[in-house]
Formats: sequence, structure tokens, C-alpha cells
Amino acid sequence: MGQIIMHIDVNSAFLSWTAAYEKQIGMDRDIRTVPSVIGGNEENRHGIVLAKSTPAKKFKIQTGMSLMEARQLCPNLLVVPPDYKIYVRASKKLREYLMKFTPDVQIFSIDECFMRFTDLKREEAVELAYEIKDGVKEMFGYTVNIGVSENKLLAKQAGDLEKPDKCHTIFPDEIKEKLWVLPVEDLFMVGRRTKPKLNRWGIYTIGELAASDYNFISTMLKSHGRMIYNYAWGRDDSVFKEKAPIKSVGNSSTLKFNVDNRETAHVILLSLTEMTALRLREANMNCRVVSVSIKDKDFGYGAKQRKLMYFTDCTRDIYQNICSLFDELWDGRPIRQLGVSVSDLEISHIRQINIFQDELSIKNEILDKAVDKIRIKYGDEAIIRGVFANSDLRPILGGYPDDEYPGMGSIL
Repeated sequence: MGQIIMHIDVNSAFLSWTAAYEKQIGMDRDIRTVPSVIGGNEENRHGIVLAKSTPAKKFKIQTGMSLMEARQLCPNLLVVPPDYKIYVRASKKLREYLMKFTPDVQIFSIDECFMRFTDLKREEAVELAYEIKDGVKEMFGYTVNIGVSENKLLAKQAGDLEKPDKCHTIFPDEIKEKLWVLPVEDLFMVGRRTKPKLNRWGIYTIGELAASDYNFISTMLKSHGRMIYNYAWGRDDSVFKEKAPIKSVGNSSTLKFNVDNRETAHVILLSLTEMTALRLREANMNCRVVSVSIKDKDFGYGAKQRKLMYFTDCTRDIYQNICSLFDELWDGRPIRQLGVSVSDLEISHIRQINIFQDELSIKNEILDKAVDKIRIKYGDEAIIRGVFANSDLRPILGGYPDDEYPGMGSIL
């Protein structure tokens, strides 16, 4: 009896989670049943489609499309702004539910994860997949797709076969009938740049890639070619990690207006740091490297980082270093986007006081945790810093960070 891997993928996650939340708070509408998208505000420079409903797909609306273009395709399109706090809570609740079935749950992205079982037969695994899928729908009010196989690659490919609200398998003996018949672009890690190259060589299906000359693919596409060739055969020797390694925590925001003075930039950096440090503490981590990034109105980009003398999760310490880095980096050009991130992380343990850490820093660490409890219970803006009291700037900025969970890379 070998291992069984399941890939769980929330169908149209941002839209599904929003719809489920609206139902919970008593709203009459269901945005999944009408042409709708989750998208930002064009006036605030966030005018793209992040998720779309099934009725919206009939108008050929695509993720990543500008809202202006989407509205041209569907004039009556319902646009709902994103709420990342809802997505974070929903993602965490889903993982907690999945861990009732196995402790081996690996985060893949905010709306995807893998589960590993070592004591299931194939038939039992399929039955359990349906039980989990139906349980999510009954408990949370949205649907997921579940792919079942013996490794992560095939489980993910299985989960993508047909959506929504489905369970599929691609076991090694099913590769020929289920995987090889698919277009080559449906293979994980075959993107928009790789597809036309393969097509030029007469490779249009995953099966044709599997049947191609390995040496030719290796010569032409180097390590990437060797990887996708093995993927075409369903080969995946990646190690299952019970807990995803968090390498960094980041937060950025495209601004409603161009910032042209240091004082305003510092206040915005404080707002971004508040959320970044909160996420760091939620993950039970400390950082030793802090970074700031700037994008100006002409899309020029710059970034700078600093290694601290000690590990910390203190908002004050992170913010002071962020401002110092900003002052060194900024050349005075009007700013369009600011970003803050922390890295070189370690799990928080009871630790000795560092000689480089002053008494005020230690007091602020205690204060941060007290503020966190208030915000978690009463909302992010239940307690704010005085600088935001009479300001139009939001006291806590930023959405869900892409780098808090590892995304799809070359290794599953």
C-alpha cells in the first residue's frame, strides 16, 4: 500500500469565498449565479479581473483582463471589490477542516493544498475524496475540485481535468488515457512561451511530448525541457512537506495618488508594516532581514534591504529600519507603489534578550501582541496609531501577499 496524494483546489476561490461570506451575513444575492467578477477599482489603479463567475465566462471574460475590457464584453457585469481578510480566514478554515482527515497537509497557495495518506487503498481514497468534497460544500457553502493520485504532479493534473465540484484520478496506469490526450499546454509548467516552441516541433499533446526525443527536448529547452518531459510521463519525485516553508512575508500597495513627500511616504510605510508584522506574528515567526521597494510614476523600480543585528517581530523595529532604507533609496521622484517585506525567518521560541535590542523594543513586542488580540477580536481598525486619527490614509494597508505561501514553481 503506497502513498495517496490529493490536490484540493477551491473553484473560483475569491469569488466563491465572497459569495459564501455574503450568504453567511444574510445578503440575498449570490454572485456566482450572475455575470460577476472580483476586481479592483479603476480609479485606484486596481482595475483587473481577479476571479470570475461561470456566467461571466460565457462573455469570454478572462482573469487578468482589465475591468474596462470586461465591461465592454458584458455591460451589466457586477464588479465586487476584493476583501483579502475574508480569503485569509476562509483559507485557514479550509486547512483546519482538511487536517481532520490527515495531519499531512501542504499549503500550495491560498486556494490550493495537497494532502497525503499512507494507509488508503485506491478505492478508499476515491471514496474519501468525495466525502471531503461534499463536506466542504455542506460546511462552508462553496465547491472544490479534488485530484487523486500517487504523486503531487498527477494529483494536480487530475484535479484540473474538469471543473467545478468534481473528483478525478490520474494514477500511473491511467496516464495514457487521461493525461496524454490533453493539449500540451495543459501540462504543469508548459506556459505561453513554451507552447509555441513545442508546436513548431510538431508537439501538440502531452502524449506527443512523452513520445518525443528526450535528447532533442533536453538540448532545445535545457533543464526546463527535461522537467516537462518527465512530467509528461507523470514522474514527480518531489518530497512532501508537511508544513510549507515560509521564506518571506511581504505587503505592497499601489497608491491612489502619487506621493511626492517623505512624510506621507513614511506614514504609508507604517500602514504596510503594520500588516506585515501582524502576519509575521500570526505565523509565529521572527525576521532578521527587512526590505523596502519603490515604484515611481514612470514605473521605475528600486529596492533595498538590511540585515538586522537580531531576530524580531516588533512593528517598531521593522518600521524604523524600513524608513531608514526608504530614505537611502528614494530619489525624490513621485511614488506610485510602495512595498515592505521581511525575510531570513525563524520560528519564534523563548529566546534570550539580545544585547543589540533596547528596552523600548522589548516593551513594544509585548504591546504588539496585546494590540493583535484586540484587532483579531474587534477588527483591524479597532485600535490605530495616532498618526492615522485625522488622516485619509488607511491605518492598515495591503492585501494577501503572494510570497507568504509558495506558489507554483518548477518543483511541486
